[in-house]
Amino acid sequence: MITILVIDDEEKLRQLLKRILHLEGFETKGAGSLREGRKILEKEHIDAVLCDVKLPDGNGVDFVKEVKKDFPALEIILLTAYGNISDGVQAMRNGAFDYIRKGDDNDKIIPLLHRVIDKVQMTRKLERLQNTAAKAGSFDHIIGHSAILLQAVSLARKVAPSDTTLLLLGETGTGKEVFAQAVHYNSKRARHHFVAVNCSAFSRELLESELFGHKAGAFTGAARDKKGLFEEADGGTIFLDEIGEMQPELQAKLLRVLESGEFIKVGDTRQIKVNVRIIAATNRNLQQEIEAGHFRADLFYRLSVFQITLPSLRERKEDIPDLARYFAALFAAKSNKTAPVLDKVYLDALQHYDWPGNIRELKNAIERSVILDNTGVLSATDLPFTPTGSLSHETGSGFDLSVVEKQHIMKVLRHTGGNKTEAARLLGIGLTTLYRKIEEYQLL
Repeated sequence: MITILVIDDEEKLRQLLKRILHLEGFETKGAGSLREGRKILEKEHIDAVLCDVKLPDGNGVDFVKEVKKDFPALEIILLTAYGNISDGVQAMRNGAFDYIRKGDDNDKIIPLLHRVIDKVQMTRKLERLQNTAAKAGSFDHIIGHSAILLQAVSLARKVAPSDTTLLLLGETGTGKEVFAQAVHYNSKRARHHFVAVNCSAFSRELLESELFGHKAGAFTGAARDKKGLFEEADGGTIFLDEIGEMQPELQAKLLRVLESGEFIKVGDTRQIKVNVRIIAATNRNLQQEIEAGHFRADLFYRLSVFQITLPSLRERKEDIPDLARYFAALFAAKSNKTAPVLDKVYLDALQHYDWPGNIRELKNAIERSVILDNTGVLSATDLPFTPTGSLSHETGSGFDLSVVEKQHIMKVLRHTGGNKTEAARLLGIGLTTLYRKIEEYQLL
């Protein structure tokens, strides 16, 4: 129930207000002074305050400023018998929700309180969402106990509180976005936006518009002004996944943002300044990309102030049982099923497979298993591969990553009936990356 505190030294008026509020369905508390009201705020949960301006031990306008420091979500409506414009202006500056006259504005109190409660409830909802996001972004949410994973987590914990630009390296599907979120939610920027964008998912022109926004008329189809993701992330963090796919022209613009925090929207001439932490990720060898002339060396040095390489799943196979149980419970809950048991043969098969698609491929395999299961026990027959084999053993050396990758892409393309957009989604890569791989491995 919503609780409202009434602070007024006039006993009859205080009791009348409490009675009216009670009839409206609110819980009420009363205080005859600011000191008494402050004690109630410190001991009990109060959602909103109706407070007189002139009280024996102080002024309500000043009280608002003091209380908002300790209770920023608390909403306060000031009541005065001697209203003046300067007090009203100062009250609003100090954080009051509104400032009204006793008597003349009595009819406004109840509608005003309902507006206050709407705001309070929205604030609570946002706090719950932020807490849920923060919990999901916690380092404790990263599953695994292998030494190589714990080393990466330790580095991420150390860099999180700073504003240092971070570059996450590793194969596709190793959990780079999960790490980026954990870094964000354990930084001083946690209450601001975390914005993620896959640089391989857009053409150069569209990616520029997505990142920096555009003015109406900047190009065909730009009917109105658009705010870019850097503006959306102002005060927070932007995660640039597959940064190695970014075109050189955009790399230059990104470098300027890193150096000055400024950029220009597409079709505009005005500089926009933002305060954004950049976390970038790639599965490419950027040093080789620099040598090939595909990536700017100066941008690489600005992005790689702090680097963390995330291990592949085959490097930490001891984590597979924990990951599998977690995903099995997750997908069972989504399907309104009881969390299944994973039998020994099933777990052994998971640990003997090479997982070229890493955690993302494991997640998809577990989801498929849960969908197929009708017994409450996941067994080897629920797997998309044979328990005794691994795709890396079909042809070529089991240590040749290109063979594994080629075989896996072929398998996914067969699964999707040649639908490349769906294949790219399942593989967790951009469509342009998939086309490049198809050409590289001559799969057409």
